[in-house]
Order: sequence, then C-alpha cells, then structure tokens
Amino acid sequence: MHDETLGVHAGRDVDPATGAITIPLHLSTTFERDADGGYSRGYVYGREGNPVRAALERCITELEGGYETVAFPSGMAAAFAVLQSLRPGDRIVVARDTYFGVRELLIDYFPQWGIDAAFVDANDAGALREACTPPTRMLWIETPSNPLLEVIDIEAAAAVAHRAGALLVCENTFTSPVVQRPFRHGADAVVHSVTKYLSGHSDVLAGAVVFKEAGEFKRRVRAFQSNAGSTIDPFSAWLTLRGVQTLAIRMRAHCNNALAVARFLESHPAVTRVHYPGLESHPGHAVAKKQMRGFGGMLSFELRGGRAEAFAMLANLKLVARATSLGGTHSLIEHRASIEGPHTRAPESLVRLSVGIEHPDDIIADLKGALE
Repeated sequence: MHDETLGVHAGRDVDPATGAITIPLHLSTTFERDADGGYSRGYVYGREGNPVRAALERCITELEGGYETVAFPSGMAAAFAVLQSLRPGDRIVVARDTYFGVRELLIDYFPQWGIDAAFVDANDAGALREACTPPTRMLWIETPSNPLLEVIDIEAAAAVAHRAGALLVCENTFTSPVVQRPFRHGADAVVHSVTKYLSGHSDVLAGAVVFKEAGEFKRRVRAFQSNAGSTIDPFSAWLTLRGVQTLAIRMRAHCNNALAVARFLESHPAVTRVHYPGLESHPGHAVAKKQMRGFGGMLSFELRGGRAEAFAMLANLKLVARATSLGGTHSLIEHRASIEGPHTRAPESLVRLSVGIEHPDDIIADLKGALE
C-alpha cells in the first residue's frame, strides 16, 4: 500500500457503532467490566489502553513497517522509555551528533544508575567497531542528525551493532517513515518525536517507539508506558491521526522546498556552509540517496561571522518564525548553540531551519532579505 493511502487508512476502520469515517474521540479514563468481571471489549483503564491511542499505535506501526508501536506523551518520554530498558552495568554507544536532550539524559542522569555512554563518530567504521564492545547493549543513531544533518549508513551501523550482540535504535524524526524506513536497513527499533512531522501542525506533544519484532526489549518499554503512566492523551492521539492523513503530501512539499532553499543558501556569499543531505556537496549525499526517498525538510547553515551575525540575521526575518521545534506547516528557525547549552556541538554561527510548506519563493525571499 502506498504512503498516501496508509496515511488515511492505517490503524483505522469505519466505526462499527455509528458508521463514522473519522475515528471517534474516546476520552473516558475507565471502562465497564462484564457481568463476570472480565473486559471482553479490551479496555480496562486509561493508563493501560485507549481506543484512540491503540489506533495511533497501529497506524505508526504500518507506516514504519514494524511489529508494534508504543506511544508516549513526548519524544523525550519515548527516548527515556528506551533508555530505561538498559540495566546497571550496560553500555550504550551513541552517534556523536544526537539530539541534545538525549545527550543530557545520558551524561547527567543515567550514569548514576550504572549506565555507561560512549559518543562516537558513527561514520568512522573503525571507531564504531572499537566502541561497540562488551558490555554494549545498544547503539543509538540519528540520521540525518540534529542539528548538523550528519548522515549515518543504517545498514553499516546495524552490522556493527548486531556483531556485538547489541540492538540498533534509530531516531527517525527528521525524515518520517515517508522519507526513510530504518527497518529495511537493519534497525531493531525506531524512535519518533511525533510532535514533529507525524502530527505535522505544531499542536501536539507526543512520541513513539516502533519495534521490529516481539521480545524482552519491547516488553520492557510497553510495561514502562503503563507502569510509569507515560501515556499519550487521547486528544493528542486523535490530532496526530488527523495530521498523518496528509503526511505523504506534506513531506513532498517539505523536501522540495528544503532543496530549493538549500541551493539558494549554498550560493549566498553570507553563508559559509549548508548542512543538507540533498546537496551534492554534502559528505553523506551518496548514503542519503541509498537509504532515503527524498532528503527531508530540515537543514542548518553557518553564517560568515559568529553568534552576533546569526542573531542579527534572525532579527530581520519577517515570514520565517523564530521558534523551537520543527516539522510543522510553518517555517521555523533558531540559533541552536544558545538552545542546547554546554553539551552542544553546534557552532555559534549555525542556525537550524525547518522548511515549511509555504511557497519556496516566499521563504527564499525572506531569507534573502534577512541575509542582505
């Protein structure tokens, strides 16, 4: 089934009670027992399950081509659920350019529970093999990465992880399943900040973990969702199902617009470097062509100068909004080093741009005016 069709139909059927085409919003936190004390209709309590959440989890599973999805109230909650599946004494190897929130968890919190984290250049095959030694239990990659848009060969990373007896977890937020399917290249789990492209309208806070197969890893993450109360609310799940219906169409616009903007920026004298895998000058372009369908809507670029010049350019924008987050219909831009703090890898001259679905000429005109 094609992405456009999956977005509309995956995880959802016509409501048998009313014939409603759109899935009903179920807000109830509790569900009636049968006369014999059972729950033949499948739901007990909101923390353990909800019909809308279940539909969203089925939908994302089908989109990614996985076995099962567990939905969470944020992308960070999803990441935390995956990391808590590790046990004291375990080791996790992490690609060096990974979302700063995940880095902060692994640097500031998990060491006190006996979890060791090693950050490596995941494109350096020798360094990756050297890092993935016992007691490594997990390799975490993000491709393209945030905010430097580094591209990691998922198949190569999977081979190293599996040779070491470790799981490969791939953060897929920047691409969505429309652009990249990590399971096809050997990943064992896929993590999403659903807040971004999947919901697509900057009005939902949610996350998800998709599993390739059943097993203890999946069981621990699913149990954490219920036992820790880390559950997406029904309305956010419903809004995401609504947003997913246009995912494939939106991603085409995001990808086309981002490529046009990246080419403009690459030619501008005020810009010293553009990080976008769709450009032939990008070091990961060949790998991106191999494992991605399109190059996504995210890019970052470095300005001639430093922090002051970056903020001066941002102040001159009229259409592109200065705001955190990404993946919505609006184009959003921000200075990453000032957001990420002491663990950042972003240069002071770098800004990250989430290219929206506005007309590309209008986005480029706004950037041109701000740069000049």
